Amino acid sequence: MIDLPRLGHGIGLRTEHYAAVLDGGARPSPASSIDWFEVISENFMAPGGNPRRVLRAVRERWPVVLHGVSLSLGSTDALDERYLASLDALQHEIEPAWISDHLCWTSVSGRHVHDLLPLPYTEEALEHVAARVRRVQDRLKRRILVENVSSYLTFAHSTLREEEFLAALCERADCGLLVDVNNVFVSAHNHGFDARAFLDALPADRVGQFHLAGHSESGPLKLDTHDHPVCDEVWSLYAHAVERFGRVSTLIEWDDEIPPLERVVEESRRAAEIERGILPQAQSQEPA
Repeated sequence: MIDLPRLGHGIGLRTEHYAAVLDGGARPSPASSIDWFEVISENFMAPGGNPRRVLRAVRERWPVVLHGVSLSLGSTDALDERYLASLDALQHEIEPAWISDHLCWTSVSGRHVHDLLPLPYTEEALEHVAARVRRVQDRLKRRILVENVSSYLTFAHSTLREEEFLAALCERADCGLLVDVNNVFVSAHNHGFDARAFLDALPADRVGQFHLAGHSESGPLKLDTHDHPVCDEVWSLYAHAVERFGRVSTLIEWDDEIPPLERVVEESRRAAEIERGILPQAQSQEPA
């Protein structure tokens, strides 16, 4: 079981919104409707500077979660000890509610790519990733959440379905899941599987967070671009996730073509409304 605080409905902290988030004026601010923030860990690892100053100021007023994109849990490269040391220092300063990263690989032979590349879902890969997650958790002295990624190809020699792989990883590594609902939708479209059945196969007691985002299309494929509002089909899938997993901290990701803060907050409030419509009032009450 993963035991994490229920933070409500939050958004990703992006540079374009720093001023609006930290606006301390008397007029009503859209930031007052935000329950918590998720930050990209790598953007704040350098000590000092404006990003770290902003993060400290945000942390004084809201819960914060660290979400990484470079841990490369699936790589055959050794875990980056300098990266882990920087992440550990950041977590001690910020005291995040939790830390997450992706089920993917982003490096090979010391070369890093700016993409979240999928794994073959085999027993060998499962043992490899589980061992690396355990080492990361031992280093950070906390459990982490592992996120499912969007994918555009599958490996012919996979012997497990992705949802089976994720469930087994949670058991063997004793970690949690960050369920990206949009990624499930995108991958289900690209590979022709049932998105709701995917969610139903995940262990409910391991899910600690949801992601919601928009995507784009390129020919027959859907692409996880985070540059659109959440579409109706993903909202519907989110409703199914709430029915399946209950009240789970939910975050809106919007990373390109970023609109004003008010628009992102609207998406977050819509997620809250969907949750309230599904769960009993006592369960769905937002944190004070």
